[in-house]
Amino acid sequence: MNMRFLLTFVWVARLGSFRLTAEKLSSTQAAISSRISVLETELGVQLFQRDSRGVNLTREGHQVLGYAEEMLATQQRLLQSLGQADSFAGRLRIGVMDTVIHSWLGDLISALSRDYPQVEVELTADTALNLNEQLLKGQLDLIFQTDLLRADGVRNVQLASYPLSWIVAKGAALDRSYVDLADLCEERLLTFSRLSRPHQDMLNFLHQQGIAAPRISCINSVAAIIKLVADGFGIGALPPVLVSRELQSGAMIALPIETAPGFAVYASWRTGAGLELNEAVVSLSQAVVGEYQRSVVPEHFVLPGI
Repeated sequence: MNMRFLLTFVWVARLGSFRLTAEKLSSTQAAISSRISVLETELGVQLFQRDSRGVNLTREGHQVLGYAEEMLATQQRLLQSLGQADSFAGRLRIGVMDTVIHSWLGDLISALSRDYPQVEVELTADTALNLNEQLLKGQLDLIFQTDLLRADGVRNVQLASYPLSWIVAKGAALDRSYVDLADLCEERLLTFSRLSRPHQDMLNFLHQQGIAAPRISCINSVAAIIKLVADGFGIGALPPVLVSRELQSGAMIALPIETAPGFAVYASWRTGAGLELNEAVVSLSQAVVGEYQRSVVPEHFVLPGI
């Protein structure tokens, strides 16, 4: 039985789409369909039901899926025992939100180059909403973002939390004493992209404080928020860890006014046969995040359970 055809079958089952599987395996829909047809003929059963909504496993398909994943895992163990799979190789597609780029992503890339030199890393920067969609479609292997992704075959682990502060440029017009939160919210507030977790949490927090119509500008780029704060355009609701140099130099200050709770960053990835590299990189990410936390102000970057 052709192991490549079994791998194709497993990915069609995971993604529920011949088109997405073709993209994932750098093939064509015709080739994917042909492999499945060969498998169905060889096994003498129909593996998928096809309709306008996509493809779904038949009862026999569900039965075959368990064996197929077991056979792929056995193949991997065999190669490891023969010394042919001592090191991971191939392409790893990682999706990251902007906050991760401006904190510990560089450390992770360095660690990947050191520990897995044969792995080619392909990076995609986007919002959490888009990253989640791309992971589910098989366009990404591993993502770092702010939302728990609940889907079959997907695991999540919290890596860290980013507390927030109100950040202003030192000496700017906005660098003044504020009576309370309501007084501060008379000014323009700068936060993350619309409908993101930090944006939604900020709106909920202000609503609970009785502030119904704050002047909020949503910015997709952390670098852009920091630049706009530096230029005195508004007050940034930012994790202090992202502007640690500016705070240390005195170019920016954190206002002593309560802000919304911080947000967590999660790793989300697909699990299953042939996806062991994802698990290894998540473990490496946890180690990198732990090292990063020891290099910054502890209350500015909080590990789970601390």
